[in-house]
Amino acid sequence: MDATDDLPDHRPHVPSQPVRVGLIGAGSIARSAHLPAYAAWGIPVAAIASRTAAHAEELAARFGIETVHETVDALLADERVNVVDIATGPVGRLDLIASAVRAGKHVLAQKPLSIDEDELLRLHDVLAEARELGLKVAVNQNGRWAPAWRLATLLIRGGAIGDVVGVTHLHDKPLPPLAGTPFDDVPHMLLADYLVHWIDITRCWLEGSRVTSVSAQDSRVPGQPVDARNPWHAGIQAVVDSGASASLRIVGNAHARHGGCPFWIHGTEGTLRGSVLLGSDRLELERGARVTRLPLEGEWFTDGFAGAMGELLSAIAEDREPENSARHVIATARLGFAAVRSAQAGGAPVHPEGLVLDAIADSRKDDA
Repeated sequence: MDATDDLPDHRPHVPSQPVRVGLIGAGSIARSAHLPAYAAWGIPVAAIASRTAAHAEELAARFGIETVHETVDALLADERVNVVDIATGPVGRLDLIASAVRAGKHVLAQKPLSIDEDELLRLHDVLAEARELGLKVAVNQNGRWAPAWRLATLLIRGGAIGDVVGVTHLHDKPLPPLAGTPFDDVPHMLLADYLVHWIDITRCWLEGSRVTSVSAQDSRVPGQPVDARNPWHAGIQAVVDSGASASLRIVGNAHARHGGCPFWIHGTEGTLRGSVLLGSDRLELERGARVTRLPLEGEWFTDGFAGAMGELLSAIAEDREPENSARHVIATARLGFAAVRSAQAGGAPVHPEGLVLDAIADSRKDDA
């Protein structure tokens, strides 16, 4: 039998009759990713609100959104909106999540879940309230549905390479524009924000383990513009209680003719090798003497955004916990915070207490 037979379906899943979405934010990410993904995958957007009304009106006209609300409160009061998609920056995000929950809405919040570790205690309270109200709160960790990463996740869960021994990522591509952007206002930005997708997918591949050590470093690099205040180099190393380890490395603004973000996942019975972004998408499985190139469909941008929202919509339809639930992503946030603390200490290892990379929970009500 061919090794590509019976591969798990790595494409986004959207229910046949999804509930309606209300979008908060009309910035570049909503324009370039959220709304194109939803249009392509049949996800209905009923309303939009933004602090810049002209941007909201322009997007509503382009994507056929019926209603532009003048305020977030008006959108939250809209009875046609079942899910609030928070596509704004991290400042004030928890307040928006809490307001949406109080309004009786399910939530998809942009990543990172938080850039303030002190917010996590309050977040637990908000999530407890949501659970009491029967509401789902998920995080837009759209990288989980990048085709190569998604298929790798499903294969690992299925035991294709045995137990994971090590995860390695290399950022071999140019950085997006950073100097003079809000990224410059986030201390240790690469660790706290930009690398969140890489941290998050790594925690997915190491599920079921407990993090024992996190080390991180960041620094300026040759040729980095003076007005780029945040370091452009960063590295993270993590070890879990099984003895498995993970390494993430971003060297700076790489000048690479054939750029991408290659990754390696070594296991006790095989290896997965692949890459994401800039058309580098690929995944191969090595077991014994055989190496098989696995077929992929779609791209991170924009199918990953349909994957994140589609998972929430499916969880609502099936009354279960979404894979990208905020409860699940809290471990990602804690990994990032540990990396920042290590970098602040000059790379000294941090030993997070009780940081368990829990597996996906299925919280169907009939199992409660």
